[in-house]
Amino acid sequence: MAPKTARSRRLGIALRQYREAAGMTLERAADEISSTRSTLSRWENAKSPVSPAMVRSLLMLYEVDPKEVTELVQLAKDARKPQWWVSYSFLLDERTINFIALEAEASAIANFEPSVVPGLVQTADYIRAIMLGGPHTLTDEEVEQRVQLRLDRQKRLTEPHPPIFDAIIDEGALLRPVGGTAINDAQLKHLLKVSELPNITVQVIPLSAGYHRGTRGSLHLLEFPDPEDPQIASVETVAGQMIIDRPDELRTCTKIMDNLRTVALHPAASRDKIRELLKGR
Repeated sequence: MAPKTARSRRLGIALRQYREAAGMTLERAADEISSTRSTLSRWENAKSPVSPAMVRSLLMLYEVDPKEVTELVQLAKDARKPQWWVSYSFLLDERTINFIALEAEASAIANFEPSVVPGLVQTADYIRAIMLGGPHTLTDEEVEQRVQLRLDRQKRLTEPHPPIFDAIIDEGALLRPVGGTAINDAQLKHLLKVSELPNITVQVIPLSAGYHRGTRGSLHLLEFPDPEDPQIASVETVAGQMIIDRPDELRTCTKIMDNLRTVALHPAASRDKIRELLKGR
């Protein structure tokens, strides 16, 4: 199954909206193009890729404006282009690769973590320590593959036109010596360094804040450059990554993230807190 990228989601939404505007059911539209209801449903829900030729056929059936047909056919072509993360697909479960595919297209990323430093600002040694202490027994080669994957995900943050990244971290995560004191100290210094980048904001929720809305687990929010692409949330559980796109659940996740930003120290005070933790070693 192809990853559900922002482009494929946008294309699927457009195909469904134009079908509905044409007053056609899935059954009738599928019959008109000699396909099946389930196939058309998979295209509209971005669960399988749709060819540019088929996109053109569907849009002509729905009597869509030629200019819009051209744009959506190009979108279908773009959606089918291999991306950098494809070479790592064999390492990961479907839900995780779907998240990475969406993250790779996001223009703004917010990540709260209660137990570890957010993945996009982890050092290689910190990543390695997490992989070695994770729930799965991995070979040295598998560990290094996962370390490289996470480092490749981080590259977007320092490339031209990078996404905005907001990292909100519980102080407890910074106190936990992942991999030992030396690795953790290097990680804290790295946080201070990346927090100076114009597109990255680091905020720390101090222990003095007590129980807060993020205490139960990590949370991601992704926004995309095209206003037609709906926001996405993701939570990580013991069962893996869960992507959330239902409007009511998204509103809840957005409120939680807004609350966490309020509870957290301001960026300058957060840097002071990180320096304080380093001095206290």
